[in-house]
Amino acid sequence: MLTDTDRRILRQLQADPAASAAELADRAGLNAATCWRRLEKLRESGVIRGTGAVIDWRALGWEVEVSLRITLDKTAPRAFDDFLIAARQVPEVLEIQTFLGQVDVRLGLIARDMGHYRDIYRDRILTLPHIIDVQALMHLARVKSDMALPI
Repeated sequence: MLTDTDRRILRQLQADPAASAAELADRAGLNAATCWRRLEKLRESGVIRGTGAVIDWRALGWEVEVSLRITLDKTAPRAFDDFLIAARQVPEVLEIQTFLGQVDVRLGLIARDMGHYRDIYRDRILTLPHIIDVQALMHLARVKSDMALPI
């Protein structure tokens, strides 16, 4: 269970993941040793899974973002497993989600331009196993994208 102190630390960490333990401590109103111990405890318990760089793929020339909603052949015993193994091998697929319902899988992918997307779709997506139907949703704008939790 998170304490108020843990929540203060996590709020500061979300606001500035590159901050040192001493900086987080100062912002959370703690001494550095206490903050460091609590950070270690949060890591050990799996609350903090890691930190990393967020790279703006658009700044690197990737202009197209597409969500593909995929329905699989559920009569095939290994349809999900086979599909997920193969989909993980497509480098332009940044996200894979599975669902219960009519849509089984959502792939989030990027491409440099529409020609590149067409090639990915034809050569890599349509060749994935056990696909019954694909619905493409072209992203126009990202209205909100926030990974910070309301803690």
